Amino acid sequence: MKREYDFSKAVRGKFYRKGAEVRLPIYLDAKLQHKLEQLAQKKDLGVSEVVSQLLKKEMAALAKTA
Repeated sequence: MKREYDFSKAVRGKFYRKGAEVRLPIYLDAKLQHKLEQLAQKKDLGVSEVVSQLLKKEMAALAKTA
């Protein structure tokens, strides 16, 4: 690492995009991912859609117990 860096030509907010959405990378256990892929294929959906549906159901169930 350098002792000093020259930021005199830097541009503040160069890559900032108002309203941009951040997608979280989520890593699954290999066996779980395989099962989710199979389920998604049976339902003719994408894996992300299946995971979202499952998580929404789980969140609703948790909300009822809280």
